[in-house]
Amino acid sequence: MLRREEDANFIIFAYLSDVGLTLLALFVAYQARLQLPLGVPLTQDNIFLDVGLFVTVVVIWSMVFFLLHVYDARHTLRAADELRTLTLAIGLAAFVFAGVLYISYRDTPRLMFIYFILADFIFLVGYRWTMRLALRWAGARQLSPRRILIVGAGSVGRAVAQKIQEQAWTGLQLVGYVDDDPEKQKQTWMGAPVLGSLKDTVALVNEYKIDQVVFALPLRAHEALREIILDLYEHPVRIFLAPDVLDLAFFNVTMENWDGIPVLGLKEPVIDGMDRVIKRTFDLVVALLTLLFLWPVMLLIAIAIKLDSPGPIIFKQDRVGENGQIFKVYKFRSMYQDADQRLKEVIQRTEDGKIIHKRKDDPRITRVGRFIRRTSLDELPQLFNVLKGDMSIVGPRPEIPFIVQHYETWQHKRFAVPPGITGWWQISGRSDKPMHLHTEDDLYYISHYSPWLDIQILIKTIGVVIRGKGAY
Repeated sequence: MLRREEDANFIIFAYLSDVGLTLLALFVAYQARLQLPLGVPLTQDNIFLDVGLFVTVVVIWSMVFFLLHVYDARHTLRAADELRTLTLAIGLAAFVFAGVLYISYRDTPRLMFIYFILADFIFLVGYRWTMRLALRWAGARQLSPRRILIVGAGSVGRAVAQKIQEQAWTGLQLVGYVDDDPEKQKQTWMGAPVLGSLKDTVALVNEYKIDQVVFALPLRAHEALREIILDLYEHPVRIFLAPDVLDLAFFNVTMENWDGIPVLGLKEPVIDGMDRVIKRTFDLVVALLTLLFLWPVMLLIAIAIKLDSPGPIIFKQDRVGENGQIFKVYKFRSMYQDADQRLKEVIQRTEDGKIIHKRKDDPRITRVGRFIRRTSLDELPQLFNVLKGDMSIVGPRPEIPFIVQHYETWQHKRFAVPPGITGWWQISGRSDKPMHLHTEDDLYYISHYSPWLDIQILIKTIGVVIRGKGAY
């Protein structure tokens, strides 16, 4: 509903444009390899460029782009989503193309391959951003905008109206609302008036030449909704339903088809699909490299803990992970063995009973423990949690079940992603910040997640650890 690119004609046009620009990028790369003074000088006799290579590029790029839904409006509505989807598609296509070159066109110069991928990225991204700007500029001037009527002027209806107005540049035009509430009659929201009551819907569709009707009624109005929808089936309009349960969803809402029955997912993983593959690959690479370089340090810490106080080297504790699952977190033991039994001695609370933080002079911490906590070395065994899949390198703080029992409902949103060894909470306060406020940092991270944000947090964590800020 939210974008003209859903039209088959536009998809065909976008696909043909991508193919043409990609082939142009290959030809430009060929010319660049001949003309630019980089690498060993080559002539046309040294570079094998025939029709077969162009066909190979078309086949690979077509398969990958459709596989990664480059032409699906749900993946490209926002500029950031479009850039991410396009970057992944070009990267995967380049990887496949490199493998094909290795077993077929092995004489293709490596510099030419690099030029090709860079040119393709620049051409395709530049083309899309140019089209996006052109549509924004010409959106209000389109000859055939899609005229929309919203049935229901409540909170859900107004939320839908806001999204429509934000995407007006794609050709959407909000005509108005219908609602039976007398207090809403003749009111205006998001620049559109309430035109009448529910019984007027069909007449208004004809009068205003409506193209799309969006139902945003409360659950109690479903019987009236059924009757109106049946009447609208006789008219040339598209019908959409925005159920009045969206306030129950923590983050993304998914739509599935269970053998013909449409089902809404209100509690789904925030990070899925290719994003989860990227995050998991990032976790495995960082964890394995860190263990490879720091295993001597971990061995020395283990010896020091054993000599300093009786008890196991590794401390295991229940923590709450993704979707509320309980798992065992591993840490170097930094406290005496009876630390769990003495937890209530050191927990501080606000006047309304909320847990704020532990004491800096916690008497349960050993001598070695104070050092490894200050330097965050006690958390190195959590790399094995990452390898197992219980945790991620970057994510919300893995919380103790005892703390979670005192959570308010909204705070449970933090379990929508895997917990992390470090996270936004660590680079913005760590233990200096009250425990119940960690959740706000976690929700910020979840709402703004991207692989680039993970990298930024990991880099900033190094500085925080070196300064020892907030760790005790």
